[in-house]
Amino acid sequence: MEIEKGSALKKGIPLIFLGLFLFLLYIHFFVGFTDIVNTFSRADPFYYALAFIMFLLSATFYPLTWWRLLDSLSVKTNFRKPFLFTWVGTFVDLLIPAESISGEVSRAYLMYRDSNGDAGKIVASVVSHRILSTGTTLVGMIGASTFFILRYEPSGLVIGFLLVIAVFTALSLFLLIYLSLKEKATTRLADWLIKLLKRIFKTRLKGMSLDSTAKRVLKEFHRGIDVLRERPRKLALPIALSILGWLFEILVAFFVFSSLHVSVPFSAIIIVYSISVVVQTIPIGIPGDMGLVEIVMTSLYTLLLPGVPGVTPTLVAVATILIRALTLWTKLIISGLMVQWVGIKMLKESSH
Repeated sequence: MEIEKGSALKKGIPLIFLGLFLFLLYIHFFVGFTDIVNTFSRADPFYYALAFIMFLLSATFYPLTWWRLLDSLSVKTNFRKPFLFTWVGTFVDLLIPAESISGEVSRAYLMYRDSNGDAGKIVASVVSHRILSTGTTLVGMIGASTFFILRYEPSGLVIGFLLVIAVFTALSLFLLIYLSLKEKATTRLADWLIKLLKRIFKTRLKGMSLDSTAKRVLKEFHRGIDVLRERPRKLALPIALSILGWLFEILVAFFVFSSLHVSVPFSAIIIVYSISVVVQTIPIGIPGDMGLVEIVMTSLYTLLLPGVPGVTPTLVAVATILIRALTLWTKLIISGLMVQWVGIKMLKESSH
């Protein structure tokens, strides 16, 4: 597998700037640029530095959770490799708009290539990781929404919207768990996908034993899932790490608002974070969902926080820009550097 950095950059970066342009248009028509510069100048560097530290911690705990899942499935490796491969997956996610599917395939492949381990167990670790992160987000959103509704009594429209998002997330999580536990259902889905691929890529896939390979990997995958299901204690540490990583992600926004000298209800921050995660699962074709996520975040904070002292459309727009500076642009820079590092290592290994 070659990591085509140049091609991805050529196609991805212009689309990211297109999304940025759409967000700027949104600010121009619905917020206005008049007070944005003044609001930026009010930001407290100390609290923004804390937000940056929270970002780094969340970016560390995410691969740490995956590493412990790998260990639970007897895939032995040091933490450095899951850490590097997760960053490579992040880079792929940001530039290829297929929301984490492409990134998860990338890190699973890199782990398999590096460790020569059990492909099914590695896939099981990646899927289990997705289930844990989605489950943590869903539980956090339900708890925060319940508290927010009881405490602030929002309109019926807001309540209905939160309910729809929660149901959508729960259904996607249920489907993922169902496919992980039901081997027959997963096999039927794999057979359908293989037939579809063979129809689309008749010449390229000619002579390849996709059916036998898929059956072998699926059996290994379900064997790995069975290990975690039969020994739930192995999930205790990954669950704890996943919750901590989620909390650090929430604290990024909390400290950004603190840097702007505004106290925002923690429940509202959790709700907006959860919905922005759901939005990023929608393949709109723009890498990093640049533009859409910012518009959704700005609109939601404005909708959820009417009457909160100091909260204005301008301040919300500035907070959103500062949050995304960490969760998009800093991620893009760091993950790009990690891709370079992994690529150099792969070249050195192939030359020996």
